[in-house]
Amino acid sequence: MERKQTKMRRRSHAWLLILAGLFLTALLLLLGVKQILKERTGNPVYREHAAGTEAEEELEAEKEDISRPILQINTEEGADTAGPGGRNPEEQAMDGEASGSRSVKLLFGGDIYLSDHVLNAWQRGGGLEGILDDGFRQEIGQADIFMANQEFPFSNRGTPETDKQFTFRLPEDKVSVLQAIGPDIVALANNHALDYGEEALLDTCRVLDSAGIFHVGAGEDLDAAKKLEVIEAGGKKFGFLAASRVFPKGYWAAGEEHAGMLTAYDSTVLLEEIKKAKEICDFLTVYVHWGIEKSTKPESYQRTLGQQYIDAGADLVIGSHPHVLQGIEYYKGKPIVYSLGNFIFGSSIPKTMLLSVTVPPEGEPSLSMLPGTSSAGYTRTLTDEGERQAFYQYMEEISFDIAVDKDGTVIQTHSP
Repeated sequence: MERKQTKMRRRSHAWLLILAGLFLTALLLLLGVKQILKERTGNPVYREHAAGTEAEEELEAEKEDISRPILQINTEEGADTAGPGGRNPEEQAMDGEASGSRSVKLLFGGDIYLSDHVLNAWQRGGGLEGILDDGFRQEIGQADIFMANQEFPFSNRGTPETDKQFTFRLPEDKVSVLQAIGPDIVALANNHALDYGEEALLDTCRVLDSAGIFHVGAGEDLDAAKKLEVIEAGGKKFGFLAASRVFPKGYWAAGEEHAGMLTAYDSTVLLEEIKKAKEICDFLTVYVHWGIEKSTKPESYQRTLGQQYIDAGADLVIGSHPHVLQGIEYYKGKPIVYSLGNFIFGSSIPKTMLLSVTVPPEGEPSLSMLPGTSSAGYTRTLTDEGERQAFYQYMEEISFDIAVDKDGTVIQTHSP
């Protein structure tokens, strides 16, 4: 009888141990699921080099960077933030991120040159507020990806290009100003990237890499100059290429063994890179330096090249170099923006803008304009309604078969 009671006690102890083990296993699984959910609902915008050379530690650090908000949530006291099913917009946004179904906002600016006017405004205004107003700062901060044209090298080396009227160069430590402005990626294919020679261009690439700013269109050789940069956002891969059809000397074009930029004088290489990029990317932007300075009308070759880029696979073509705005045209349903002019540059920019491109989970992207002006190195949005409407009317007049509504949204009025 005593043995039977002892055996029963042992069985009871065994069952208790089994139950305890099952409870512990369930607890560990629950904690693991929570951790996975936490990781999946972190910052949804991360970037990776197309060449796949990013270290895992750097990628994780970027995923944890939440300095750029993806969505503005109304958190004022008493505000009703509940959505369908009693869940607030932030929870719904997280669900959208997990399924890769959210819209992505791309933002494009024109030429940036940190001239004396700009640096003086930076000093007077105590930093970024001295060169950009709140409207532009907010627009940049809310974008998933912001791209502009960097119209100068960062370097303390090199000698100025001979027989060139204007040569630009900034000390390497001034990259902190560009970082504050906020571009995620810059085009280097332009007529100032080699103002101080190959050494200065290589310094520029190194400085931008250290600052965490991607760059396209120029580099240590042709492979670097034509390299596709891919940035992932909202479950999509966004690709970026850049090229220039404006530079003073033939040797500015990158070669197999020397630094330079990707040329658009002969677009054979660029067109091939566009075709290859389209196989990788969901949305491809080609940023090209072209046109005639101070001309508000694109040259016929710009229209021809823009169409060729789209035929090869580009979803969007952005232009720069004229230092003034040029019009917008749709070709086969895809936009060509011939020039965004100067964004942050010199003493006076009568008309400028940021172009917002919203890419939805399905369907065609939408374009909208945020108009502005600049003087004494300070670039600001147009807040007067009359000035804004006059700006939109002007853009309609210099564009091809588009309308601009009262909120700045671009509407295609003709399908060729």
